Amino acid sequence: MTEPRLKAKLWVQATVRACHAQGYVAMVARKGDDDAGAVLIVQNLLGGGFRVLTQMRTKDGQPGWMAGTGAAPVDDAVAQAYIARQVERDWDLWVVEIEDRDGRLPFQTTII
Repeated sequence: MTEPRLKAKLWVQATVRACHAQGYVAMVARKGDDDAGAVLIVQNLLGGGFRVLTQMRTKDGQPGWMAGTGAAPVDDAVAQAYIARQVERDWDLWVVEIEDRDGRLPFQTTII
């Protein structure tokens, strides 16, 4: 039997807490549906631009993240425009902003 999928709100809260525990800032920039909302992660590289990561599955079916705004960091306006387009498609969307100059994430993952 597989473990049930962690509810979106709980996953977001755990991610924010993990960032704080590892010494960098994270905040919920937009609240989505508590149970089934998808999540975007905005990496604020503190002067080095922004990267927006969106949830996806790898070709092996494992959870991962895709750089929705491309491999290179973008400016705030481009990141915000991307987020706005995603919210238009999915009103249940959560947005978590992580501020870290090095672009660290509080979990191991595949980024495509």
